[in-house]
Amino acid sequence: MRGTIVAAGVVAALGAVPAHADETSDSADTRVRFEVVAPGGLYISAPCAATLSGAPPGGTASGRLGEVRVTDERASRDATWVAAVTVSRDFTAGSYGPEAAISGGHVVYRPGAAIDSFNGPFVPGDAGPVATFRMAFSHPSGSGSNSVAWNPALSVHVPAAGVAGVYRGVVVHSVA
Repeated sequence: MRGTIVAAGVVAALGAVPAHADETSDSADTRVRFEVVAPGGLYISAPCAATLSGAPPGGTASGRLGEVRVTDERASRDATWVAAVTVSRDFTAGSYGPEAAISGGHVVYRPGAAIDSFNGPFVPGDAGPVATFRMAFSHPSGSGSNSVAWNPALSVHVPAAGVAGVYRGVVVHSVA
């Protein structure tokens, strides 16, 4: 009898209740429940630094940023997401003043095509200025884990009144 009490305690602890408590039955049902847990989250990575070509006032500096990657390990039934891009502040050249500042409206981002992907579909955003957040890439439908990488191009139009110097700014990628 002691074994029966322990077994009932284990079954109750597992959340299963025998459908047939009658000891004379030739079968007994046990409801079983378990959860598939997501192994991770939704992540984005990008290079720490990139260098564009030089350009004179009135010209355009350009180059590639390097691999940007979104990894979705949520294993979700609705695994949609949008990666966005913007500049966090104007590109500036030291302390030369406002004439040595180039706003995000002069910075054009081109995501290009996917260079590595798993479990698409993936859609690149349109090229355009990054004065405010714009879509870089998206996963508009699908389920389960997925990932995509791309190598975006950046071009910065230097105003004709631009001041010579080394300009620095920050391109911000995010995903949600």
